[in-house]
Amino acid sequence: MDDPRDELVRIDATGTVHPVGKVASQRLRSRTGAFRLMPSPAHVLVMRYVGEDGRRDAEDGAILRLAGEITAPGTLCDVVALAGQAGWRGELVVLEGEHARSIFFEHGHVIAATSSVPDERIGQVLFRYGALSEAQVAEVLARTTRDRRFGETAVDLGFLPGEKLFSLVAKQVEEIVYAVLLCSDGMFFFLDGFDDGRVSSHHCLPVGGLLMEGVRRMDEMRYFRDKVPSDQHIPVRVPGRTRPDEDGPIWDAVDGVRCVEDLARVVGQGEFEVTRALFQMVQSGRVGIQAPQATGVEAMVALFNEAMRAIFVELDAMGRGDEQRQQLASFATSGGVYDALFQGAGPHADGSLDHQRIEDNVKRLAGEEGEGMLRQWLYEYVAFALFLAETALRAGGERGRAAAKRVAALTAGLAPGGG
Repeated sequence: MDDPRDELVRIDATGTVHPVGKVASQRLRSRTGAFRLMPSPAHVLVMRYVGEDGRRDAEDGAILRLAGEITAPGTLCDVVALAGQAGWRGELVVLEGEHARSIFFEHGHVIAATSSVPDERIGQVLFRYGALSEAQVAEVLARTTRDRRFGETAVDLGFLPGEKLFSLVAKQVEEIVYAVLLCSDGMFFFLDGFDDGRVSSHHCLPVGGLLMEGVRRMDEMRYFRDKVPSDQHIPVRVPGRTRPDEDGPIWDAVDGVRCVEDLARVVGQGEFEVTRALFQMVQSGRVGIQAPQATGVEAMVALFNEAMRAIFVELDAMGRGDEQRQQLASFATSGGVYDALFQGAGPHADGSLDHQRIEDNVKRLAGEEGEGMLRQWLYEYVAFALFLAETALRAGGERGRAAAKRVAALTAGLAPGGG
């Protein structure tokens, strides 16, 4: 569990700053140079680089127009709306744990977005929408250079036409914006202007439309999750039911083996659109949903992450998330194995883990028996997290009860003997 003290600095009576935590020390070392200490409230420090002359020059970095803390999902809706309505030209930087996202605004439109989240990189977006296979993604990555971007390389190799790439980059931008709106813990900064060279593909997505769609998705996805708990759940046709008039291609792709994520790739649509269609099929009695049977480290960690994120989205909205994090930190420490299992892997602020680091750690801890032990460890951890959260979730009305039900369904896929 990440220790919040890692970010602590202490200012002594002489005004000297001392990094207390490891992260604080790393951040200060990466910012050598002369900074101006800006006027600010007593409980906040703001410094900006100015160089040895003490003056803010053009080469000293973009002007900071807005900044603040993110404490709950939807916090950034007003910030995004303001940037769009004011017609600002600039970059919204959102930092969430180890992840960084940027949205570029111009004249009331989002023109580009970038993300360090692996699932939001263009290669994974092209894979999720069925435009590239895993092998093709790997080949493009191997051939991509600093001077030749991933998308350009994919087009050069003949894996997809340029117009298809352009349309899916727009999908990537949308996904990053929706992820920013869902961010529940972190910091945001709106910087005045940006270097045009950082925008590799220029789109023109109205801010108002993105906001409306993002808010709609946040509301509807919670509703859909009551019937389709995750993208790893498996839809199965109900015998004797007919093909629906709408969403026929999704119905055709339902084979009782493919999970929601796989279906989205087969039909070339986003997870939200496929989930909505499946929800309607469940409501009409055409499809049933089976719990995923997670096998392999990546699948088990994905299921774990889905469950933990669902818990913290609701608890953070209630102001109870930090309390849960502290209790889970104590549980992890007393459990013996979790400190070693989670080393370098998290949990991040949203409760999630990095599957690659978990895979490395579990091999070191348990060798050939690693997957079976990992299932047990992850199941016990998320079951305890649900135990801690359930009272608060059920007191949170219909939305909280739906979240508790969804997490219970996800947890079942990790139960020993279930995979």
